[in-house]
Amino acid sequence: MHDTHWPHGAALIVDDEPGMRNFLEKALAQRFGQVHAAGSAEDGQVLVSAHRYDLVILDITLPGKSGLVWLRELREQGYGGEVVLITAFADLDVAIEALRAGASDFILKPFRLAQILNAVQQGMERSRLTRENYLLRRSLQSLQSQQPAELPLVGHSLAMRRLGDALGRVAQVNSPVLLLGESGTGKELAAQTIHDRSARAAGPFVHMHCSGLPPELLESELFGHAPGAFPGAAQARDGLFHYAQGGTLFLDEVAELPLSVQASLLRVLEERQVRPMGSQQKSPVDVRIVAASARDLSQEVAAGRFRKDLYYRLQVVEIALPPLREHKHDLGLLFAHFVQLLAPQLGAAPLALSDEDLAYLRQYDWPGNVRELRNFVERSLILGKLNVTALYQAPEPVERTEPARGITTQPPATTDLQTLEKQHILSVLASVDGDKGRAAALLGISRRTLERRVAEWAAA
Repeated sequence: MHDTHWPHGAALIVDDEPGMRNFLEKALAQRFGQVHAAGSAEDGQVLVSAHRYDLVILDITLPGKSGLVWLRELREQGYGGEVVLITAFADLDVAIEALRAGASDFILKPFRLAQILNAVQQGMERSRLTRENYLLRRSLQSLQSQQPAELPLVGHSLAMRRLGDALGRVAQVNSPVLLLGESGTGKELAAQTIHDRSARAAGPFVHMHCSGLPPELLESELFGHAPGAFPGAAQARDGLFHYAQGGTLFLDEVAELPLSVQASLLRVLEERQVRPMGSQQKSPVDVRIVAASARDLSQEVAAGRFRKDLYYRLQVVEIALPPLREHKHDLGLLFAHFVQLLAPQLGAAPLALSDEDLAYLRQYDWPGNVRELRNFVERSLILGKLNVTALYQAPEPVERTEPARGITTQPPATTDLQTLEKQHILSVLASVDGDKGRAAALLGISRRTLERRVAEWAAA
């Protein structure tokens, strides 16, 4: 069933007849969160410069600039919303010209209320599908470089039960949530759980990874931009706040945001309005923010790398995700879960976990946490066998470039878990000729985490 009300939507009516404006305003005010009206294209342009509209109902015959001329200008300016043209005087040539100018629909006066509402509904449905298609394409692209989150949360340990209870409680409110935890502990899964258990579950869940892009592209990704906002910005673009409207925006690794983007994000959270880069338009936003970081944000604030005011905005509710080493009793359940999930995808025979194998897994410290365990299960399914002792084996002597200067890849035999963890990481590094990107993927940790640990060992 299609929506007939759009509480987060904004509509603009441009018609020189006061009676028609009043009629349309009353009809749309019951269905849209925001409705504005103007009597000319020139007045409409003033409103468009200050606000973002999902829909424009535009009369062709206007004093001054005609509706068709202004429509072409709107499209040239980058306006991508729906435009329904209305007129009392038209023929086939005018209708064709209207469609070429970028009209979504074309209605002749006089019309019944049902006609205009049907055109509005079809236009808003096209907008919804466009947003969903964009988010779907974005999700598919992200899956090429990241492991997808698997629902539900798995584990019966006290730590996981407490986590589940905390996520359930915060899901019932709209306050920002800050998720803290090491890489691989499942922060995206926790954010998705909050969204799915909230009143916003029917709305979009939008994931934004905050690292790896220059500041202007990060700002554009979040808030959108106007044409010419920066070199290469030929067309207008909506940001993720727009696509997350009515739902949840998950800011992953928020500590990686540059200070300039942090300032822009703080302004949006305070004003509840978004202004695209290079534009004077402001549009209200109704988005629940869930942020996550593998780093201690209080320490980042003390070091001057993160704004204190933004930290307090995000830290209304703070939840710490336990590392896998603190709930190893869940290893058996997690292993079985990943086997059940991955074996059909890989076309591989399921693998069983013996008591001896489970004991080995529980001795290991899992620096990559649940993500590393997932990758371990996937490798085991591909090879058709478990080799848990490989987690502890030092690499064989090899004649190749050391993965990190000043670090030996053959530490002495030991049962100390930190040393075993170091052996395993260096073993994986050596096996891929020091390629930190490939090693991080195999270990199930971020490249930044890997580089930090290698640097620490080199300095020791």
